Amino acid sequence: MEWLKVRPDFRPEMETAYRQARSLEQVRVAESLHDLYSTAGVLMVDAQGHGLISAKIASTVHDTFHAFMLSELDRYGKTTPELFEQINLRLARSVSARNALGEEGNGTAREIATMLYGEVRPSGHFRFVNFGHPPPLVFSAQSGRFSDVDRDRMVQFLPLGLEVPEDHPDRKRYSSMHFRRHPAADSDIAEIALIHRGDILFLYTDGIYDGTDEDERSALEALMRDVCQLPAKELCNAVFERAVKRDAALRDRGEADLIDDKTVFIIKRNGCGDASVDK
Repeated sequence: MEWLKVRPDFRPEMETAYRQARSLEQVRVAESLHDLYSTAGVLMVDAQGHGLISAKIASTVHDTFHAFMLSELDRYGKTTPELFEQINLRLARSVSARNALGEEGNGTAREIATMLYGEVRPSGHFRFVNFGHPPPLVFSAQSGRFSDVDRDRMVQFLPLGLEVPEDHPDRKRYSSMHFRRHPAADSDIAEIALIHRGDILFLYTDGIYDGTDEDERSALEALMRDVCQLPAKELCNAVFERAVKRDAALRDRGEADLIDDKTVFIIKRNGCGDASVDK
């Protein structure tokens, strides 16, 4: 108000209008924050490699996410696509970030990270944004199979830091594989619905399943049919135990280099407005 009052075009009625606008904005934010009581957010980050640089990249993504999330909730009362675009830019190759991105001596190679963030509602709807991460799977309790999800309707960006919007004012500072037409927007948020009781949303890293191997998908599907009646935590344990046995077989064959980090996250619909979550 002090700034507004010293402007040459200030009129007394402007103070009332300004205070009313700010008050309404705070009410809107408060209403959005109230919705978070029934919302669960899920962040999955997978940095390529297993060394210190990979740990640094994963840590950078998590720290940046938490810092930006606090700002988002304070400003909007909810997450917006702008949050994820800022994380993407933070990981882009700029002059100030090259060391953290693990640039090799040839000046071109570097390690990268994929990210998936989503929010699940009591209605069973899961809205998410995906930067290069293996897409979610939905196991149908009725059919006993993974449902066919229309991937054409699920926008998937390149991994973090590899693609910068062409209209970004500092785009010349970044080395982008190609420039994206526009920043992340609401239309880029994908949605999956857990419709029936017992439906399961299956989130994972490529150490569990890379999203392309049909034999591995069939094996996971068979496992889910056997254990789908279990609680979410026990489902996670069953998937992880299978992965550990697969790793042991790879070591026995001398293929330990194919073993990768593993994360499994299960969201299971228990009934109307009720879901269980475990990792």
